[in-house]
Amino acid sequence: MKLYNKSVNCDNINKNLLNIRYAVRGPILERASQIERELQKGIEKPFDSVVRANIGDCHALGQKPITFIRQVVALAACPQLMTCPDIPADAKERAAEILADCTRGSVGAYSPSAGLSLVRGRVAEYLTARDGVPASPDDVLLGSGASDLIKSVLSMFVHEKDGKPSAVMIPIPQYPLFSGTLSELGLQQADYYLDEENQWALQPRELQRSWTVASETAHVRALVVINPGNPTGQVLDRQNIEEVIRFAYEHSLFLIADEVYQENIVSKPFYSFKKVMFEMGAPYSQMELASFATCSKGWAAECGLRAAFVELVGLRPEALAALRASRAVMQCPTVLGQCVLDCVMSPPAPGSASYEQFNIERSAIHRTLCERTSAAYQVFNTIPGYSCNPIDGSMFAYPRFDVPARAQRAALDSGVSPDEFYCMQLLEQTGVCVVPGTGFGQLPGTFHFRTTILHPADEFQHMLHSIAKFHQQFLEQYS
Repeated sequence: MKLYNKSVNCDNINKNLLNIRYAVRGPILERASQIERELQKGIEKPFDSVVRANIGDCHALGQKPITFIRQVVALAACPQLMTCPDIPADAKERAAEILADCTRGSVGAYSPSAGLSLVRGRVAEYLTARDGVPASPDDVLLGSGASDLIKSVLSMFVHEKDGKPSAVMIPIPQYPLFSGTLSELGLQQADYYLDEENQWALQPRELQRSWTVASETAHVRALVVINPGNPTGQVLDRQNIEEVIRFAYEHSLFLIADEVYQENIVSKPFYSFKKVMFEMGAPYSQMELASFATCSKGWAAECGLRAAFVELVGLRPEALAALRASRAVMQCPTVLGQCVLDCVMSPPAPGSASYEQFNIERSAIHRTLCERTSAAYQVFNTIPGYSCNPIDGSMFAYPRFDVPARAQRAALDSGVSPDEFYCMQLLEQTGVCVVPGTGFGQLPGTFHFRTTILHPADEFQHMLHSIAKFHQQFLEQYS
């Protein structure tokens, strides 16, 4: 019998896939999962459980779902529940509206590839109210999470000209969705460093440096901005946004605004890039922009139900048509996710049956975020060798820490970066699982990690105490 030869191997697989790195679910998380299995088997550790602080999954960290959202989703999935007397009338009305826009009244049927017209209309109403600038449902595409939509938008830039690839400018630090997707698509990554000494600002001179260097080997097509920052937690002020817009205009760059944490802000006002562009007037109001928001973050935090939107501003009709065609190949985003998005875009209004409970739940979520950001900032700035910028938004802290020379040599001997070495030691000795700064990018010679900050109060305080105690022992061991 002929020996079967497998058709895919490391020599002939798409090399772009081999270049993808996603540290949020990388080797430290794999070791954390292994440790959890060891604990279940009774293997003794210096701790009782693993504290997963590697990913911003609020419900996994104990945040309770918003009742109104879950009621509407349940009613849409099972309309027989409409007779339930315990569900408020406004939740039933909302579910009925959504079902009326579904084919044959079922969330199990495909929606239009861009999303239900009802939901896209509500997104446009939300954007109009947020920015004071008219928004059109025709410029809105719904997706199964922001990651899905970001990949679609980035795919527009896959094009070679004069033998040079396209490049996209991304911040460092950045959320590795961007670097990973650029690798997958074969786009060149052009790094620009955020200014940690000035609360992670975007300095125009650094943008210019990045563009100049990248332009030597590629055609720079787009500029990614993450605001509020992930992992850095900063919220850009209006002047900084205007500087970025002017830079993008001068270099004919497509602006990609990751604004998914706009509902996770504890200080400073939020200005969307669209709002600032239009208030700056012509010619800036004519620029191309893709702006993203998601239900995985904010007060909804429905990560598992996968719902997001992108608003596309200023695109040529043929470009928008091509992007719509590529989305049609995917059929449609999850319809239950679209139900969630509808609730987020138009939550219960004052005076409605669901408003009182919704307001209590949403206020509690915001209060917890304020408490955690304040506690993380204070504790990290009291640990010797640590520093942390104020956390204006998102749900993470990105502290900087010192690594003694001996520890750096030990990391080199182990074949890992110093911050990876540090984070693995932290996991092994305390059970705290964080993501090293190499996974997001950092200025050479500096070391960071990203941690989520939305754990239950007791667990959060224990985590911070464990990190502080570990760092002291680490310094004593390697100094």
